[in-house]
Amino acid sequence: MPFAEDPALFLRRLFDRAVEVADPMRSLSDHLPPKPEGRVVVIGAGKASARMAEAVEAVWGPCEGLVITRYGYGRPCVGIEIVEAAHPVPDAAGAAATARMLTLLEGLDDSVFVLALISGGASSLLVAPAGDITLDEKRAVNAGLLASGAPIDRMNTLRKHLSRVKGGQLAAAAYPARMLALMISDVPGDDPAFIGSGPTVGDASTVAEAQAVLTRWPFDVPASVTQVLAGSTGVVPPGDARLSRVENRVVAAPAQSLDAATEAAEAAGCEVVSMGSDLEGEAREVAQAHAAAALARKAAMRPGDAPVLLMSGGELTVTRRGDGSGGPNAEYALALALGLNGADGIWAIAGDTDGVDGAAEVAGAWIGPETLAQAAAAGVSANDALAANDSHGFFAAVGGQVVTGPTLTNVNDFRGILILP
Repeated sequence: MPFAEDPALFLRRLFDRAVEVADPMRSLSDHLPPKPEGRVVVIGAGKASARMAEAVEAVWGPCEGLVITRYGYGRPCVGIEIVEAAHPVPDAAGAAATARMLTLLEGLDDSVFVLALISGGASSLLVAPAGDITLDEKRAVNAGLLASGAPIDRMNTLRKHLSRVKGGQLAAAAYPARMLALMISDVPGDDPAFIGSGPTVGDASTVAEAQAVLTRWPFDVPASVTQVLAGSTGVVPPGDARLSRVENRVVAAPAQSLDAATEAAEAAGCEVVSMGSDLEGEAREVAQAHAAAALARKAAMRPGDAPVLLMSGGELTVTRRGDGSGGPNAEYALALALGLNGADGIWAIAGDTDGVDGAAEVAGAWIGPETLAQAAAAGVSANDALAANDSHGFFAAVGGQVVTGPTLTNVNDFRGILILP
């Protein structure tokens, strides 16, 4: 029996379902306690944080507080102030808002309850450089990290030791106030210490480990960074008394979104095969492995078999070699198209659930059997685009971009490969 839906639209429906399940308006209320008596202060940072703040006020009513989110991701709140700033490379608006947040937390006593709302993107939006590092130097380090190919956990290790708010330091600034941190995970493994560089979570990493990031994924850093890493940093170790009144709780994670997409795919008659919910690695290399797996599965299928969906999540990386525009999801899709080489009956989608792949307002891309032929007809070389890291340019030319606008959440990447018999 032929597949009942347009394959590209079907994959987009699964992606949208994964995003929908992670909406803080759906996921946060179950984890929100009754509003405490006395003074309550709400703080937060990340691409989902404004939506989280909106969800809090929907239950608690107007609250005092300050939340920093990405430009275009603000939401209407009555009491909580929403500040928009730059991501993935920080700017002056983020630095000024972070300074105000630290001032808001100064001098709180143990009668105050602080609710922290943390999601992916907080690493860039919470900006308070350590030592004599300037904002421009911090921006240069962020840009260098993003182009280095370093995994997100290693990036965040270095970021913590170059900051005055990451690695438990934001929570320490609020001590002795009681704090509940609600988090939306965008990191493989959902470790709270790596969500937004763990501003409310103690961290056992050392300065030597931060230095090792620059050794393994080298790029030029200013002297101020070298100076900070030559001494001790403010990262708060687990067990520090200043973290004794903090509870960290993950309220939404990538696995939940993949489970929801799995249910929708199975309801449509697909056999779903998980390739892993927390994959890491170079986008083009993972794509090559997935292309081989898809082709092998296709070769083994017979007429009448159920469609197969190979699904995966996690956060891939791109080592920047060219000067094009792209991100790990679009680069994965481009490399996958090359690996499949127009194989009949195979479609795929790869998108970031926050709606931003790399630094562009594009979530990712989709491909089908005709993608490479369409590119050739448009005079676009897939191999040249991959060499230049210009996956966004490639998919703009063939009409394969996935554009969502601000999704107001962030539970990492969603990838699906649909194989029809």
